[in-house]
Amino acid sequence: MTDISAVIFDKDGTLFDFQKTWGGWAAATLDTLAGGDRALADRLARAMRYDPVAQRFAPDSLVIAGTTGEVAHLLQPLLPHFGVDQLADELNRLSCDAPQTPAVDLPACLGGLRARGLPLGLVTNDSEAGARAHLHGAGVAGLFDFIAGYDSGYGAKPEPGQLLAFAHAVGIAPARIAMVGDSLHDLAAARAAGMRAVGVLTGPATQSVLAPAADVVLPDIGGLPGWLDSGARVFRKPV
Repeated sequence: MTDISAVIFDKDGTLFDFQKTWGGWAAATLDTLAGGDRALADRLARAMRYDPVAQRFAPDSLVIAGTTGEVAHLLQPLLPHFGVDQLADELNRLSCDAPQTPAVDLPACLGGLRARGLPLGLVTNDSEAGARAHLHGAGVAGLFDFIAGYDSGYGAKPEPGQLLAFAHAVGIAPARIAMVGDSLHDLAAARAAGMRAVGVLTGPATQSVLAPAADVVLPDIGGLPGWLDSGARVFRKPV
């Protein structure tokens, strides 16, 4: 039995493995933005806290939890031929085509949650168009009752606006909703919204980083059914 009546997910690092999805994409994107200038691409990589050899982001990279607009502000001084908004648009355009690596069998996992009668939402600091493209590519867009990006009009995480908009859209009190994410931004948004905070380890953050901020930390979203059946009743209110 559980008192959870809906689940809302982060996207990158939660539904999709962060490093496997964005590591290779970043190398190609930085080369594109730099116009083939290897030295400039390396400066962009350092600004993003990205290792182009290992094709991995450092845990403190702004890219992990920041919005596309924030990343554009970070990189624009190195790319003065772009305006900030123009650079954000270009990053959004390029990200829509990024091949996604699902963290689990998404149709089976999300379909199983829907079969329990749980409305599902997705909130991301990526663009809404990018999120919809990635969900359509994975064949799961139709399983979601609500999808919002940083540009959907509800703000961005760690603020709770996106999460509260989902609660309003499905008519369920925040205390009966679980927010699932891979970053402290996700868990802070859950706390601010009065939702349960579920961490997963398919992003760069480790168990030791997420555990103090979460009600539970799971290896991946495939662990949700077991948690819903056995441990979801325990809700630690924010301190």
